[in-house]
Amino acid sequence: MHLTSAIIQGILLGGLYALFASGLSLMFGVMRLVNLAHGMLAVMAAYATLALMRIGITSTLIALVIVVPLMAGLGFVLQRFLLQRTLAVSPLPSLLVTFGLAVVIENLLLLTQSANQQRLTLGALDTASLTLGGLRVGVLPLVVLVFALLCLGGLSIVLARTQFGRLIRAVSDDADTTALQGADPRIIYAGAAAIAFALVAVGGVASGVQQGFSPSAGNLLLIFAFEAVIIGGLGSLWGTLLGSIILGVVQTVAAYFDATLFQLAGHVVFLLFLAFLPGGLIQRKARV
Repeated sequence: MHLTSAIIQGILLGGLYALFASGLSLMFGVMRLVNLAHGMLAVMAAYATLALMRIGITSTLIALVIVVPLMAGLGFVLQRFLLQRTLAVSPLPSLLVTFGLAVVIENLLLLTQSANQQRLTLGALDTASLTLGGLRVGVLPLVVLVFALLCLGGLSIVLARTQFGRLIRAVSDDADTTALQGADPRIIYAGAAAIAFALVAVGGVASGVQQGFSPSAGNLLLIFAFEAVIIGGLGSLWGTLLGSIILGVVQTVAAYFDATLFQLAGHVVFLLFLAFLPGGLIQRKARV
């Protein structure tokens, strides 16, 4: 029964990882851009939420409603005026720029905030739980998983059935041909980045409630997101969800036997996928 509980907790943890990793997967699927600042952006969103609460906003959810569009706007501006300039045949320029951005964000947070661990709260929801067949399941992790499913489902519908989604898929396959049809790939890229940054903000705040955060927490978040994307398949949103759940279950089951194996087990599974199935579980030509 305890092992069953560990598996359930891993599935719930996978929902949190999916919120982080889906933005990373989307940006790669559309722009072939690996954003090394991904984890630090999640931490920055958590600190922005904390700052709003310190100036008088009493609810984390209300602060999140403000932070999400701000992060989406930041993503649009960064992609349009900075990251767009790094898109080239070689991935090196974007890797260097996003790595530098991550370093800048981390050091700004260290200068302006305490290096101590911080935590956001949703009040009674933080510790609320349900009893299902003798197992206790946290309400907050369950809500995060359901929200991740809704986000991925909604994003999939947008990509499949809307004009903007069709443009995203078209520019992902062939940006030059799409530009000849009158669409501006730069605006489409910026719109996709805005969506990715909004997802990062939600993931950062959810992690801030469940696990806490500090200025240096972004590095580990980036690693988990990257591992989930590789396991599921680069650019595949549902693959990312599957990879996130696999990563979460492996970590919690390993921790059931030995708590020190939590991170190591996930890294080992990631390396096994990288060695024997580098394309991930779901391999797609149009990786969106």
